[in-house]
Amino acid sequence: MRLCLLAFGVIGVLVRPRAVPVWAAPVAAALVGLAVGAVDPGVADGALRDLGGPLAFLLLAVPLAVLLDEAGFFAAIAARIDGHRRLPLALWLFAAAVTTVLNLDASVVLLTPLYVRLARRHGMDPVAAAFPPALLACLASSALPVSNLTNLLAAERFGLGAGDFLLRLGPASLAAVAVGYLGYRRVLPLRATIVALPEPVDAAALRLGLPVVAFVLVGFTLGDHLGVPAWAVAGLADVALLAARRSMPWRALPFGAALLAGALAVLAAAAAPQLGVGRLLGDGASAGAATTAVRAAAVGVVGSNLLNNLPALLVAMPALDGGGDPRLWAVLTAVNMGPVLAVTGSLAGLLWLDTVRRLGLEVDARAYSRVGVRVGLPALAAAVAVLVATNRLVG
Repeated sequence: MRLCLLAFGVIGVLVRPRAVPVWAAPVAAALVGLAVGAVDPGVADGALRDLGGPLAFLLLAVPLAVLLDEAGFFAAIAARIDGHRRLPLALWLFAAAVTTVLNLDASVVLLTPLYVRLARRHGMDPVAAAFPPALLACLASSALPVSNLTNLLAAERFGLGAGDFLLRLGPASLAAVAVGYLGYRRVLPLRATIVALPEPVDAAALRLGLPVVAFVLVGFTLGDHLGVPAWAVAGLADVALLAARRSMPWRALPFGAALLAGALAVLAAAAAPQLGVGRLLGDGASAGAATTAVRAAAVGVVGSNLLNNLPALLVAMPALDGGGDPRLWAVLTAVNMGPVLAVTGSLAGLLWLDTVRRLGLEVDARAYSRVGVRVGLPALAAAVAVLVATNRLVG
């Protein structure tokens, strides 16, 4: 029964009429499970408690990115790099930075329309220009706890800080971003056929946005040492921008995403004992570091693309032993980067697909996978190889 409810919730996210909210099926499945006794109320309460900090961050960080966008910050940065002689590289690095510092949802929702507009101005292929935010939402979302909701879940569960992520996953992230760029330029080369004057840079937007971004970067990386959670840093940045902008983007509050995460967490926690993920991951002490990492990464990649990356991590976490367990970092690498292979592997991928369709681009799930496999598989392999080396160095 629990497995059926989890399957219904996940399938309902991936296959649904457009008029049905993305959270509807998981919430319905969780409520039915509680009503018929398939989901224990104590298990549900524990799952939601684990999500408290991550969901608070989600509800505060997405409006932060939207406020920066409304202030013209992203457009000003794009205008600054618009005349760069290596524009594709500049756009790739900018998307990687936004994903790492402000999280992957900000990258796909806010940068994709901006990149498409720049491509059309320069006579470049808008579809090719739309892909970096989606690809980097996977490849660049591992280096900080705030980069991905999966990271925040692991940080909350195991008491991990920004230093742990930078040390363990920072090198793997850099490798994935670098190899991913080489693959992207080979698979989707951007060539400008129209010489366009760069757009004017909004200096006022930079004066407002840069200090806020610097504050959140310092806060996200050092806050855990001072006992300041990431959601509090995002909240303070929101207050500063609200004071300057004097308007609140209420529609930007991601209540639907929070409901989705909460419902999937409840369903995954209830079904975890029946899935036997611990047997698939193996015993972290029974094999060499390389074998352990590759096996755990394979489980994470398959799980994220079958279940979606959030429930894949949630069902794996009970079998993991914290920051000293090399399997944890391999699973995180896999559930973060694995959705580069299938657009349904993460909520960010689904958001990107909705965004490009609203922009009038002819892109579907198969087109995403054709690019994702050719760009993402080498990047994922490089990331796992670097992770194995990092585990050997760090211990």
